[in-house]
Amino acid sequence: PWVVRYVPALSDPDLWHLNRRSTARGVAVGLMCGLIPGPVQVAGAIALSLLWRANFPLAAITTLYTNPFTIVPLYLVAYQLGSLVLGGSAKHSLTAPPTWDWSHRLGSMEAIGHWTFGLGPPLALGVFLLACLLSALGYVVVRSLWSAHLRRAWLRRAPCVLATNRIRR
Repeated sequence: PWVVRYVPALSDPDLWHLNRRSTARGVAVGLMCGLIPGPVQVAGAIALSLLWRANFPLAAITTLYTNPFTIVPLYLVAYQLGSLVLGGSAKHSLTAPPTWDWSHRLGSMEAIGHWTFGLGPPLALGVFLLACLLSALGYVVVRSLWSAHLRRAWLRRAPCVLATNRIRR
């Protein structure tokens, strides 16, 4: 029943068909939502696909570029990007987490909390910037590849079209 109110929006052909615009938008949405932490990546991709009329099966599949093997390097790149934009000051330098001392559990928890919150601003800004950068790059690459494919197809057909026109004359 909760899907019924979205039926008019779900009937948009751009959500289901692979064409130059909806495919590029679907890849861009998937790359952007892939960096959302937690299991809400696909839900975010579907919501943004409805909003931006992107191919949402493709957007949902594209979010899978983040997985247990790639998420750590991507977040490290995001942290470095955020740190660079924020000025790369010493307070935003990536340091090893503090060691756990079982005899001083409360102090250890406090030290880990300070270390975690110290990562916050550069990591949050970096994830946002990296998501926007990957999304824009994915959009441009898909549009360029699609246009190159179309140009090649037209050039392959051009001799046939010219020969057919000569025969008719």
